[in-house]
Amino acid sequence: MNSLRLSKSKLNGTVKVPPSKSMSHRAIICAALGRGTSTIENIDYSDDINATIDAMVALGAVINKERDKVIISGIYREDAVKNAVRYIDCNESGSTLRFIIPISLLFDGMTKFIGKGNLGKRPLDTYFDIFKEQGIKYNNVENELNMIVKGMLKPGEFSLPGNISSQFITGLLFSLPLLDGDSKINISTNIESKGYIDLTLDCMKDFGIEIENRDYKEFIIRGNQKYISRNYRVEGDYSQAAFYLAADALGSDVAITDLKKNSLQGDKEVIDILERMGAKFIVDKNNIKCNVEDKLVSNVIDASQCPDIIPVISLVAALAKGRTEIINAGRLRIKECDRLKAVATELNKLGAKIVEKEDGLIIDGVDELQGGVEVWSWKDHRIAMTLAIASTRCINPIELTDYDCIAKSYPGFFEDFKMLGGNIDEWGMGQ
Repeated sequence: MNSLRLSKSKLNGTVKVPPSKSMSHRAIICAALGRGTSTIENIDYSDDINATIDAMVALGAVINKERDKVIISGIYREDAVKNAVRYIDCNESGSTLRFIIPISLLFDGMTKFIGKGNLGKRPLDTYFDIFKEQGIKYNNVENELNMIVKGMLKPGEFSLPGNISSQFITGLLFSLPLLDGDSKINISTNIESKGYIDLTLDCMKDFGIEIENRDYKEFIIRGNQKYISRNYRVEGDYSQAAFYLAADALGSDVAITDLKKNSLQGDKEVIDILERMGAKFIVDKNNIKCNVEDKLVSNVIDASQCPDIIPVISLVAALAKGRTEIINAGRLRIKECDRLKAVATELNKLGAKIVEKEDGLIIDGVDELQGGVEVWSWKDHRIAMTLAIASTRCINPIELTDYDCIAKSYPGFFEDFKMLGGNIDEWGMGQ
């Protein structure tokens, strides 16, 4: 078990956040579904992104990885080799799994999906229902990812509830335009995570695919379309920037570069949430940071559109004045870990006052965190990074175990944290 000793510090300086993981997945997939060669710039080789790259290679793309870019020759090029049997290791990436399942059904043959961690516990019933309707064969092992699918996806009308992961909708949106016939996706309830759907549609449009979005209730998809190869640069990631913006709100002074001001990322909501809690944002050229002139104040925070930033926002709320309520957060229980339980358990160890609800948290603010204890990442990258930011406001040092899970999304996090003045004991980094 790897551990890291973190002491109170004030982060200061400028940091370039990693490229958006959400947009990286989408750009790699769109390029890989093309007929020519694309270059995707500003790529960070996190575990999740490597899983998607390997998946598209398994389906027939040729992808060359350079320092911070990938060169992709698409699956539909004339000389592409289509294997009759494909093996796709999704590691712990829910995006890879749910995006690629319908894409794999564009090609004849069999695909086996494997993964690890909690990935096998994430529901796939939405796809299973489609498989049954279309006669697609599959078998799956309950509570672990070991699934085989065989068959061809057919165009038609698809009905999905809106309160499921948007990853299912995105997977179908990627695939249906390539079928020999028109399709339609009906959304039966109010849709959650609209921002992720916007990212998908925006990226697909950049690669030449047109989809009609009728107020997120219907998606009209013309068949026989083609992805057009192109060069593309991935924008900075607001979900990673949220950690440094939260640190600023708690007293640090970090400027963040490479964030797109008019981004469609749902996690850009972090700015609105922190503003409601009393933070003021300063934008200078390409840099953004926030500060707090007075005490942070409590708020009601709806997690439905921005679940990934809730762990670090809960930390900010734990040090705000009054009672904050996190609502509509039930899906956090089926991420890499049960994030509601993890946040409550670990921040309470540090001296926070957090109570779990079935689909949210009740957080009563305290003036300071005590620290002086061992905390666990739950092998979840966002919990590990949240606890690192928490150390900047702990009176006593903390020991963070299983910190290397950050490789899932932000492999260089602790290098950046130290560069900004984070107080890390070197012995804890396994050097």
